[in-house]
Amino acid sequence: MLELALTAFVTLFVVIDPPGMAPIFAALTDDGDARYRRSMAIKGPLIAGLILIFFGFAGEPFLKALGISMDAFRVAGGFMLFVMAIEMVFEKRSERRQKSAEGVQEEHHAPDDISVFPIAVPMLAGPGAITSILLLMSSAKNLEEQAVIMGAMAINIVIAIVTFIAVGGLMKIMGKTIATIITRVLGIVLAALAAQYMLDGIKGALSL
Repeated sequence: MLELALTAFVTLFVVIDPPGMAPIFAALTDDGDARYRRSMAIKGPLIAGLILIFFGFAGEPFLKALGISMDAFRVAGGFMLFVMAIEMVFEKRSERRQKSAEGVQEEHHAPDDISVFPIAVPMLAGPGAITSILLLMSSAKNLEEQAVIMGAMAINIVIAIVTFIAVGGLMKIMGKTIATIITRVLGIVLAALAAQYMLDGIKGALSL
């Protein structure tokens, strides 16, 4: 059970990437006051958590209704995560997110509610996080394992909230160099996890 908890936590931590999201959140909330930033720091991750809960429990029945097997989804999801990992290692993911943040800033001159878009979706509960929670929940054998996975997701949401609230001081402590190192190391870890998802999917499909 401890191994499942660790796997779920690391997988979701890598794809949600609270440290990598810190500079983007800071850019998106730069025009607001402390109260506004705190509100967005809490609402955005909570909404993302609700979205991930929905896909965690309802995602597999939805795929079955479309005639998509979990093995096929594991291969496709693993490939998506592998592409994301490559972006992280070569610093393409942060660049894309920064451009997205700048685009939102250009569209919103006054501090608006950005908790749903782009904080919750797609930056926290993006394709990678949705894919990961769906794959993890599909591998759970009982309610206890499902609870462990959801607990790991909840911890990541709390980490995101704390990170966003402390974003000002955190960015000064981390600096761009440290944030880049963390992102690249997590990218390597994600690549390995993605490869495992694809191997599991291929193995399951061949055993049918």
